[in-house]
Amino acid sequence: MEIITTKSALQQAVASLKAEKKTIGLVPTMGALHEGHATLIRQAVRENDAAIVSVFVNPTQFNNKEDLAKYPRNIARDAELLGSLGVTYVFAPEPEEMYTAEEMAQPFEFDFGGLDKMMEGKMRPGHFNGVVQVVSRLFYLALPDRAYFGEKDYQQLAIIHFMVERSSMHGTFGNLQIIDCPIVREASGLALSSRNERLSEDEKQTALAISRTLIQSLEWAKTMSVEEVRQRVIDTINAVEGLEVEYYEIVDQTTLLPATEFGHAIGCVTVYCGPVRLIDNMKYQV
Repeated sequence: MEIITTKSALQQAVASLKAEKKTIGLVPTMGALHEGHATLIRQAVRENDAAIVSVFVNPTQFNNKEDLAKYPRNIARDAELLGSLGVTYVFAPEPEEMYTAEEMAQPFEFDFGGLDKMMEGKMRPGHFNGVVQVVSRLFYLALPDRAYFGEKDYQQLAIIHFMVERSSMHGTFGNLQIIDCPIVREASGLALSSRNERLSEDEKQTALAISRTLIQSLEWAKTMSVEEVRQRVIDTINAVEGLEVEYYEIVDQTTLLPATEFGHAIGCVTVYCGPVRLIDNMKYQV
């Protein structure tokens, strides 16, 4: 495994792989890697000749500077894990390598077709502009055949699919495939997240109410309306001391528009556990 810190070095490595007609799997991450990331990476290693993992805390997708400052970083530990997983290259640039000063100061603009107007986009203005900015740049640098993303960030995943279609990236990268990977949970049910590192052991126990409530909602959906389930999830989580729901929306899995029935719906939730913002979701197949 080789750690690369510059765009030019990554492009040279990719050019060599392409000259040898090797397939490339890309896993974009912001580091603080956990078993959820490892699951994506193992799949990328298994399905491609070479796997590239980016480790980059992208400043342009944070609209809260305090959140950016507190985001966990541990490149030494990340590199140890990545080396054990069979990764070919780790791309770990500094922000100054990825963006010019002008790009850092000027918000990136992209037409999301309305996908950015609800949920995370509503609560974190400009967040998805930064996501698309960094992911598209990584695609052009790594030229992947497949790119792997977890379903925990479901709205982000939907937007990446939209970006690839809107920008005709399938053709640009020779039939680029976006691979959706299911949420990985702790044995307790808590969705794995880098932000979990900021939770105390007591807070982790408290946070279990999030996944527990989402699982319960699958039963509620059998006899209740979409709006009744939505409100009951909010009320149930808010009743737990230490938790506060920012939003819970039940939307169509493809369009992200509010769902009126459960057939192709997904419930997406964001909850504050103390100062830590956690997200999770649950698909409904009723």
